[in-house]
Amino acid sequence: MTNDTNPQTGGRFGAEVLDRLDQLAQFSESDEGLTRVYLSAEEKGAGELLIGWMTEAGMAADFDAVGNVVGRYEGNAPGLPALLTGSHYDTVRNAGQYDGMLGVVSAISCIKALNEAGERLPFAIEVIGFADEEGVRFQSTLLGSRGVAGTLDAEILDKQDADGTTMAEAMTAFGLDPARIGDAAHKAEDVLAYIELHIEQGPVLLAEDLPVGVVTSIAGATRFAVTVTGLAGHAGTVPMGGRHDAAAAAAEMLLAIEDRCSGIDALVGTVGQLTVPEGATNVIPGAAIFSIDIRAGDDTVREAAVADVEAALAAIAERRNVTVELTRTHEAKSAICAPWLMDQIRDAIGAADIEPRYLMSGAGHDAMAFVDLTDIAMLFVRCGNGGISHHPDETMTAADADLSTAILLDIFRRFRPKADGA
Repeated sequence: MTNDTNPQTGGRFGAEVLDRLDQLAQFSESDEGLTRVYLSAEEKGAGELLIGWMTEAGMAADFDAVGNVVGRYEGNAPGLPALLTGSHYDTVRNAGQYDGMLGVVSAISCIKALNEAGERLPFAIEVIGFADEEGVRFQSTLLGSRGVAGTLDAEILDKQDADGTTMAEAMTAFGLDPARIGDAAHKAEDVLAYIELHIEQGPVLLAEDLPVGVVTSIAGATRFAVTVTGLAGHAGTVPMGGRHDAAAAAAEMLLAIEDRCSGIDALVGTVGQLTVPEGATNVIPGAAIFSIDIRAGDDTVREAAVADVEAALAAIAERRNVTVELTRTHEAKSAICAPWLMDQIRDAIGAADIEPRYLMSGAGHDAMAFVDLTDIAMLFVRCGNGGISHHPDETMTAADADLSTAILLDIFRRFRPKADGA
């Protein structure tokens, strides 16, 4: 590996990367945590800052047709197929400042290093800051990366945010033409692969004292919105045995989900939202609403768990004399990382004298959107503070930012396109 880094001191890249992440964090609609949603004024400001850094690094850069920031660094001849890299620059509400943004800023620093060295590779590199991965504003994820992958359906333009603004209207206000969203799509023959650097958003690397890891797959996910309907009644006059308590039934359902998804490697089940509409202290709940999120790295495992959960909820509802309605709100297959790309990431990690650690990603990423366009791979970076993410307490060190950026640069330098038939 090249001598571009010194992990003990923050090295060549660490201070710059963290400083730029601090600057991006100023573009937030809230002072409490970081909130930057798709096509907002805050996102446009952050995007313009990224474009400035990309241009300074030697790239041709601009917003694309769906609001992504795209910087292209040409290879040793113009117009060559490109290796795609990057991550998202939108956030969840009350977020930390490393999720997504690290992958964009680190890649820019890599291109800057290549440009300063006068180094051109036998392929182009495109660094992309995806405008919407989280799906906060229009409740539909991976909008930016799906735009690049060519799988963004024009029907999405009619989706409304909480204020009733359609995506088409928001695009127009941002300065984009909704009729041209297809212009963001890349052709398969122009793309060599997609590699994403991202914080782990979990505790595995931290617990094992490893700065980086190789992602093997991104978990598939199934999500439901669930409504349990019972019969409201007076809390003091209806005997316990005669109740149709929707909240009690929902509580048993939550435990059934937890039980089914426990004890199986790489399978998780979560109820992240639970409400009792119009609930009151002295009223037996007549309704309960909750969400379900079931994920696994193996689609067969996930689909079996989903089927069992559906059956368990139906049985609980029948026994408790309530009704249950499940609406599937999201379905994503697992995304398998390409072995030939994983090998190249492994080699770059090994060149840094680090033992390669392979691990699955339980969180979704922009890489998932590219599986139908090209091969994908991910480099995970250790995050601190117990691995917490999607929270203002999300942390990482300058040394890890430096080392992971240097490894990413080495991946670019080592990169060889997929051999025919491989």
